[in-house]
Amino acid sequence: MKNLDLIATAAELMAGDKGLLAMDESTTSINNRFKKIGLPPTVDYRRAYRELIVTTPGLGHHLSGAILSDETVYQSTREGISFLEVLTAAGVMPGIKVDEGTVNLAGFPNESMTRGLDTLRGRLAKYRGLGLRFAKWRAVIRIGTDIPSKGCIDANMLDLARYAALCQEAAMVPIVEPEVLMDGNHSMERCFEVTEKVLQELFRQLMEQRVDLHGMLLKPNMILPGVASAQKVGIADVADATLECLLKHVPGTVPGIAFLSGGQSPALATTHLDAMHAVDNLPWALTFSFSRAIQQPALEYWNGKEEHVEVAQQLLYDRIGLNALARQGKYEPGME
Repeated sequence: MKNLDLIATAAELMAGDKGLLAMDESTTSINNRFKKIGLPPTVDYRRAYRELIVTTPGLGHHLSGAILSDETVYQSTREGISFLEVLTAAGVMPGIKVDEGTVNLAGFPNESMTRGLDTLRGRLAKYRGLGLRFAKWRAVIRIGTDIPSKGCIDANMLDLARYAALCQEAAMVPIVEPEVLMDGNHSMERCFEVTEKVLQELFRQLMEQRVDLHGMLLKPNMILPGVASAQKVGIADVADATLECLLKHVPGTVPGIAFLSGGQSPALATTHLDAMHAVDNLPWALTFSFSRAIQQPALEYWNGKEEHVEVAQQLLYDRIGLNALARQGKYEPGME
């Protein structure tokens, strides 16, 4: 049976020219970003940085949702207003990352599994009680010599499907993120081949686990050569390969696809998203769910300095606006 509330929430997240901001970095990830620009990796700096983001004027003009980490859910502005309240007032729906990172997959060298499924039902109930209406879970698939294995793909896609079923049980829309990493020297063709296997198994497991595809969103990688590959590909090549793979394996009942940036530069991720909107009559809406590709310019300019907040917020707003234009197919590199 279709859950009309889930369907309505998914439609709200994919509405208009808006996208999602993935501000859900783990404490380790955000601390590493701070260290690279010389910022102390402390809770105070993390809170200040997130306040910069959520209080950006006009944030809801181009964002429908923001994916938070557990720490962020309970943080507040210096005036004591919770970030959840600030985002909601701005017209941005707050959601939550519920996976707990990866661990080595026993029996499968150099491959991993995502933690957190055993405690997920209780955590979802807690988050739903706080008013959160969607969640996200990331599975990581690496390309390398003799990997990914079928066992790794099968295990990760089963867990993604169980996560999605638990979300829908808790009246929360699951964002399902099967990320084929850009790390490595593989070709774009190899990325296509692996992503194809991942999506095939993912949707087989989603159906097996009785997940309502009308009430979920997909967050996939784009089809790209590895970062260490010498292969040169054009913008249209990436857009065409990505859409070909998705059209072959993502049912039209899925209401929306929100791409991760996967380590692409801000401009490149936006350009690829724009190119995909040259195709009409796609069965699902396409948007962005970027993290570094939106936040990095603002983070680097801010660098922990209070006097830099206003300009950093403008950089963040402008970056989001460029992606909103890309969702309409109206972005041009000269706008950078």
